[in-house]
Amino acid sequence: MSCWETIADYGLRSIGIGERLLPRDNFTLCQQFTLIGSGMLWNIYFGVVALVTGFFLATALALGKASRITPVRKLAEWVIFVFRGSPLFIQFFFAYFLFLSLKGVSPAFDPFTSAWLGAALVLFLNTAAYTGEIFYGALLSVPKGDVEAADAYGFSGWPRFRRIVWPTMLRLAWPAYTNEAIFLFHATTLVFFSGFPAWQQRGDALYYANYFADKTFNPFIPYPILAGYFILLTLTVVGLFGLINKRLNRHLPKERRKKIRMRPRLLMR
Repeated sequence: MSCWETIADYGLRSIGIGERLLPRDNFTLCQQFTLIGSGMLWNIYFGVVALVTGFFLATALALGKASRITPVRKLAEWVIFVFRGSPLFIQFFFAYFLFLSLKGVSPAFDPFTSAWLGAALVLFLNTAAYTGEIFYGALLSVPKGDVEAADAYGFSGWPRFRRIVWPTMLRLAWPAYTNEAIFLFHATTLVFFSGFPAWQQRGDALYYANYFADKTFNPFIPYPILAGYFILLTLTVVGLFGLINKRLNRHLPKERRKKIRMRPRLLMR
């Protein structure tokens, strides 16, 4: 079987397209690149879904934490505290057993025991809590002069927030938010260790890397391939977020524009 045939057969296997059975022996480098790359589709899915949905909840949590209404402020503070204060790995396990118990109460909770929904929900809540704290700090750092200028121009309420406060908050928070996005994509590998099962061996990239490491007794090929894919993914995230950062700061003088710098974390969340 040529490498092109391998790509055609296994390139989309993680989403149920192509060969159903995994190769059993005579593993080739092309097979390992293809199947681990196929599993990356799930990592990208988890990261994108959690980032997009979590962005809106994070904004609400930041506003809630800055609210003068005590119940709203306390609720936002507790949501942020619970998801920042406990390990993501434990959150996966707790959520899986919770959804498994609720499944016995009503079949409506059945999809939540699958990784595509249950694990994505946990990642969504987790990144919303971390991002909410980042946005809250940026919200407090919005220059008073900007708000006073908005008042002088007759902006108030929602128009003032949408056109003045929110863009400034995003501009200030964006470098830290970029690091959170990078770390979120790395954290998607924890889905493999969580209780959410890989249906019909359609796992993420770490699932396939672990499969090859177990079968060949050689972890020094599949895991570096996995790391290479994540480095490419990180560079893509930095590039996209850098473009957005450039647009958010386009009105500033060139010397005041902050460039995004990667600051890898050495400890896992």
